[in-house]
Amino acid sequence: MRIKYISPFMLIVLLSGCSIITGSESVDDTGHVNGPQGTEGQFCVGAVMDVPRGLKAVEDSELLEDALGSSGNGKLCEGRVYEAVEEVTVYRVWNSEKSYTQYGRWWSFEQPVGPKSKYRKANGICPSWSELDVMSRCSIKVGAKVVVGPGQSAQCKDFTYSKSATNQVYINNDSRNNTLWVEDCSPGRVWPKP
Repeated sequence: MRIKYISPFMLIVLLSGCSIITGSESVDDTGHVNGPQGTEGQFCVGAVMDVPRGLKAVEDSELLEDALGSSGNGKLCEGRVYEAVEEVTVYRVWNSEKSYTQYGRWWSFEQPVGPKSKYRKANGICPSWSELDVMSRCSIKVGAKVVVGPGQSAQCKDFTYSKSATNQVYINNDSRNNTLWVEDCSPGRVWPKP
């Protein structure tokens, strides 16, 4: 078969090694593809991950806004809102000296592993924010909405954690006011394992 004509679009695709950049991404001077733009028009690192079965994408601009943070303030750089249509397992590392933090807002779909310093960096958790010495496993309640996305940078006392491609799960729990969107939680266990 002989090709008589190649469209300009096809030529670009062939020459670029089949990488296609969408309107929400950019390529820097080194050829690195940056993720979608975050809250301040600056590019995020990574992208929203594929979520586990049991979550469906929904719209909730207020919840999304709560989960997004500006540079240096932690939270998410970008995110997508999902609703649980069946129970989904999540994990949380928290501070045993502050029992109310067991049901905080920041979770993961994957069981956290150490070392603690690596986990802090990947999730942008300043040492002054939490001891991170206990881990629990819970299920997201059916009907609960969560936000999933890569992390924003976090300014700690003496240093800054950069934006991270590691996805976090924002669940708007408020245990001090008995508002919990998780259930069937395991007792906290020492983390990381000695």
